[in-house]
Amino acid sequence: MTEDKAKLLPFYLVIDVSWSMDGDNIEAANEIMPQLVDALARNPILGDKVRFALIDFSDEAQVQLPLCDLLDDDLQLPGLTVRGGTSYAAAFRLLRREIEDNVKQLKADHYSVHRPAVFFLSDGAPTDEDQEWREALRELTEYDRQTGAGFAMYPNLIPFGVADADPKVLQSLIHPSSGTKQMRMYMMDKGNKPAEAIKAMAEILVSSVVNSGNAMVGGSSGVVLPPASQIPVGVSSYGADDDDFL
Repeated sequence: MTEDKAKLLPFYLVIDVSWSMDGDNIEAANEIMPQLVDALARNPILGDKVRFALIDFSDEAQVQLPLCDLLDDDLQLPGLTVRGGTSYAAAFRLLRREIEDNVKQLKADHYSVHRPAVFFLSDGAPTDEDQEWREALRELTEYDRQTGAGFAMYPNLIPFGVADADPKVLQSLIHPSSGTKQMRMYMMDKGNKPAEAIKAMAEILVSSVVNSGNAMVGGSSGVVLPPASQIPVGVSSYGADDDDFL
């Protein structure tokens, strides 16, 4: 193991569970993890390449499923329930701690770890002060390779927005937002139902996991988002420089 380390890609699913998610939306969100399990069961070779964690957030954030192998026979999937407001800051701070602890542990267990991927789903604007959540985001994503300052384990961040989520706010979460490995965000189209959009976004997540895992099997690395032709109806994809949703 120490001479030929296995390579893992950690995925973090971060879901808004504020009161506005009550009803069909939280039910749709609770179907995401079972869909991932089913996808991996159909592609068991990917089970050795990816790991998953589930974090929810409202006024505070909680780890509902620590980073794990979704095909573990002893795994019990948690059920999300709604509570409180929409603190992006709480989510970003917990996410930073979890990524740091998880990557250190995986490396201690002699794994090679690809940069984590975070799928961040929200149905509303942050209830934190603007400066607070932006500072938490900066602490999660900023890293200076020249000086080593910042968070070297920063993740790729892919936002998903439904219902009253602000596209401009979510667009500012995309990371990296430029360069050859820039990420994208996914927004519910006007007229679509939030629960249907969440189901569509689950398809995007499953597609990303399968594509990323297959790429790793083939010797590539990193998260692979689905091409435009594979984006489900009712959801649109945008880059950090797009403004056609205004």
